[in-house]
Amino acid sequence: MRMRLFGRTGWQISEVGFGAWAIGAGWGPVNESDSIAALNEALDRNVNFLDTADGYGDHTSERLIARVLKDRKGNGRKPPIVATKIGRRLPQQQAALFTYANLTPFVDACIKNLSVDVLDLVQLHCPPTEVFYRPEVFDAMARIQRDGKIRHYGVSVEKVEEGIKALEFPGVVSVQIIFNMFRQRPLDLFLKLAKERQVAVIARVPLASGMLTGKFTAQSKFDPQDHRQFNRHGESFDVGETFAGVPYEEGLAAVEEIRELVPIGATMAQLALRWILMHDTISVVIPGAKNPDQVRMNVSAAELAALTPETMSWIRSIYERRIKPAVHQRW
Repeated sequence: MRMRLFGRTGWQISEVGFGAWAIGAGWGPVNESDSIAALNEALDRNVNFLDTADGYGDHTSERLIARVLKDRKGNGRKPPIVATKIGRRLPQQQAALFTYANLTPFVDACIKNLSVDVLDLVQLHCPPTEVFYRPEVFDAMARIQRDGKIRHYGVSVEKVEEGIKALEFPGVVSVQIIFNMFRQRPLDLFLKLAKERQVAVIARVPLASGMLTGKFTAQSKFDPQDHRQFNRHGESFDVGETFAGVPYEEGLAAVEEIRELVPIGATMAQLALRWILMHDTISVVIPGAKNPDQVRMNVSAAELAALTPETMSWIRSIYERRIKPAVHQRW
């Protein structure tokens, strides 16, 4: 597993991490034993960055991570960096509520559920855009850091605008953003600015909610507890989190074109992850996994040879023709 520098933290992070949303909630039924096996598989394969949130199953994801790390304690390996997120559990998603008094209890709850004394990285979890225009919110995060409860803080964003604004706050060490073959707007300016300011970039939704695995069809069905069923039009949270905001049928059509570009012996999912890793500003990509087989597939993507300029050009062309009109200016 190749390592990448995580912004200015000094951390060396595996370029493929583990996104722990799927083992918490929102992706259909969760099998606890499979989730534990998936986490262990990732750690055995030198994945050292786990991304979770307090809202992933009401701390379920955090508690599973804590359980696995406790069981592995004393195995001679350095523990992974665990990044969590807070803010979505506020009574309303209003910028005025992102205060020191309101955020501190969420941090305390994460410390308890992850069974640690201090959190490695706490990210504001896709807060309203107005938050990024309120310096007092980031002053609050800095104060929590001074309290000794967090080592670093960052943000998870929906929009490129929010990511760019976040870069203005000196305490922000990382920005988590949707970046994949269907969401290429970060290439226009954001990645350049993040690199200049030595801010780590975490690429999430790398497979467009599984669309870029190439396994879905017009007849595919999803569990009622799966956001790919209940959030297709943004009914529960930002629609950009579901299939990267791409209309389902249009996404399927684009996937058929991309399928022709998959290297021999590889899968489309591996191609999608390798495309993200072609961009050196990306610190870590965090595909989700609910079982060990999915972990092995994700990790092996890092072993693919670099994509050719021709392949990169074709992927851009498909995006420009089929995807860009639907998503580019929205996020």
